[in-house]
Amino acid sequence: MEPPSLIYEQAYWQQGYCRVVGVDEVGRGCLAGPVVAAAVILPVDCVPLPEVRDSKQLSARQRSRLFGQIYNQAIAIGIGSASVAEIDQVNILQATYRAMARALARVAPWDHALIDGKLTKTAPFEKVTAIIGGDRHSYSIACASIIAKVRRDRFMARLARRYPQYGWERNVGYGTPQHRQALDQYGLTPWHRRSFLKSLLHTDLHLCNAITGD
Repeated sequence: MEPPSLIYEQAYWQQGYCRVVGVDEVGRGCLAGPVVAAAVILPVDCVPLPEVRDSKQLSARQRSRLFGQIYNQAIAIGIGSASVAEIDQVNILQATYRAMARALARVAPWDHALIDGKLTKTAPFEKVTAIIGGDRHSYSIACASIIAKVRRDRFMARLARRYPQYGWERNVGYGTPQHRQALDQYGLTPWHRRSFLKSLLHTDLHLCNAITGD
């Protein structure tokens, strides 16, 4: 598969937009933890790092190595997140938009944004181009996907030290068999998305397990 290129970025650079930002999110399909977005602005004379790909195509070791290299290459990087409470309150799509908007705010001012995926009419963005499969085609979006993935994985690994039963250091909140078995055995933590779990759990969703202290 061809690596992501700068073809989208160059189209806007040639129009005089110097601060073109790639945006991507991770954690949208997880059962636990926040959704995290990253926004990355690259220099106009950027030379792509040859290993950069969609973060899902890379190993954890590769992502960790590229994480620092992308920070060294970028003009600006912003991280935004939306909490479990927000996800349950406004739904995952709107929470994802909030995380992206917060990431974009941290690299302002910017001229145009390239966002992975397909935006709905409720997306609160202007001056954006949505690219389906953007993390496979746009270099700045692929960089954002790596940054967001590493930041969220590290956060979930820290949470795993508090809640070791769920294996978050390995599954980072996704619904693996181990994670689901732990949910049946131990119940919910404050970091679980109740709106995602109504059809999966056999426990009362208004109660947290005793290990949470709630």
